Amino acid sequence: MTKTFDFLDFNAIAELSLAGELIDRATAKSILEAPDIVLLEQLAAAYKVRHHYWSNHVRLHFLLNAQSGLCPEDCNYCSQSKISSAEIEKYPLIAQEKIVAAADRAAKLKAGTFCMAISGRSPSESVFSSVLEAFETVKAKHDLKICACLGLLNQEQTRRLAEVGVDRVNHNLNTAENHHENICTTHTFRDRVTTIKNVQQAGITTCSGGILGMNETDDDIIDLAYSLRELDVTSVPINFLIPIAGTPLADVNQLNPRRCLRILCLFRFILPKQEIRIAGGREVHLRSLQAMGLYPANSIFIGDYLTTAGQSANADLDMIRDAGFVLENPDGSILETENTTVLKVESK
Repeated sequence: MTKTFDFLDFNAIAELSLAGELIDRATAKSILEAPDIVLLEQLAAAYKVRHHYWSNHVRLHFLLNAQSGLCPEDCNYCSQSKISSAEIEKYPLIAQEKIVAAADRAAKLKAGTFCMAISGRSPSESVFSSVLEAFETVKAKHDLKICACLGLLNQEQTRRLAEVGVDRVNHNLNTAENHHENICTTHTFRDRVTTIKNVQQAGITTCSGGILGMNETDDDIIDLAYSLRELDVTSVPINFLIPIAGTPLADVNQLNPRRCLRILCLFRFILPKQEIRIAGGREVHLRSLQAMGLYPANSIFIGDYLTTAGQSANADLDMIRDAGFVLENPDGSILETENTTVLKVESK
């Protein structure tokens, strides 16, 4: 027998979200299970929430992979982990001048945030000191916000990051607590939560999200969103798994563009005021519907990801303008249309 669907009042869900109320699990599951025929209604309701907090602005982030591979962790999704046989570049922390050059490019692309990631469980003192020096140099040269993705961090490390002016630290929960041991065994979900709390105690804003499409259930997706709300993180990157040959999840392919859009809507309803960024896997899984993702989300990476290539910067900018959205300057003001010609630069 065909399952009947009780059509939800998505506008009522939007109003509940705007009132600061947490939608219940049954409603959240219905959002994920909704048929394609109501997808546009979902997106319109999610956009109502997004527009309340973020208008029609789109924030750009630029990501640098400053240290690649050689990681002792066993994260099943990651091409840089110790259990991966993926063919990727492996290198220690790059020279400071290369980090500054990447920040120069981020500024040229009008990215509001320069995100720098390094592989590994937690940085050694020598690497950490070099990273701090690089951040100080970038801060002195550019009016960019800096987001650091450095692995597990203790209170002393987060204090030192705050001292050099780091604006935000990224440390993703990645998945729900109940699903975490299926994805990684070399550290726990609580380890990740502890790092986020250390960042918050240092007075730095938090960036934390997840990777969807890793054999998680709908309940896992909902639990992840609930956990991020409970932690009151500031920025939420939503990654869609890119199955990479040589990793344990290489053959997992659970996603399609409509599923991804429903996930983004769910996160917007549960996290109404947070910056939600469509991160890794945007081009692979949303494909021709990428622009639709900007109705629930208000931020994207421009350029490449850690070990996979992204869409060209020009294509991203055209997509944003064609959909009627406007870019933000690093200070949050609108980047005027006539000034976007400065962004027409090569993305590779």
